[in-house]
Amino acid sequence: MPDQRPPDTAFDLRARAELALAFDPGQPPQHLFRHTPLLARRGLQRTLAALLLTATGATAVLAMRPPALVRGAIEHEYYERTLRGAFMEAAPLLQHLGLGDRQALPGYPQLLRPCDIDGHLTYHLTTFFEKGGMVTVFAFDDAVSLPDGSGWWGNVYWQVVTSQGGKPLVLVAQKKKALAVAQGALAAPPP
Repeated sequence: MPDQRPPDTAFDLRARAELALAFDPGQPPQHLFRHTPLLARRGLQRTLAALLLTATGATAVLAMRPPALVRGAIEHEYYERTLRGAFMEAAPLLQHLGLGDRQALPGYPQLLRPCDIDGHLTYHLTTFFEKGGMVTVFAFDDAVSLPDGSGWWGNVYWQVVTSQGGKPLVLVAQKKKALAVAQGALAAPPP
């Protein structure tokens, strides 16, 4: 296929020579480059989106995290989940649960035991409620400051309620329904 352009004139040759001398080959002037703002660059946008997503996820996890004493109770319950027996009398445990006026523990008790959770003497009661399921209750010997709350952490449901004696109780269960039944049996009536 022959070249269809007309032959170069003397003017064309001279203009091409002058333009070749005007610019250094391979280094065009800066004003010819497109200036992309920093935030418009795709790589930076992806990096910022990844950082935002990571920060949001970490904030969500930390916001849902229960208090340290509740986390300690959940870990303690995990290691003693299969333990059964009565390692203490029921009367002192009833006092710490705020149920001193009752003669029997609620539900079908599986484990009664004093324990140590994060340096606090804790009374551990694992009991079965017929309409709910297995629940582990932790009552603290000394005064601890735990606000009422509930959530899901470490593959179990947890709830902090105020006992009829005015002390906080930590309830831990595999089923959320079990917490509701245990709360009805152990918590103080709403004011």
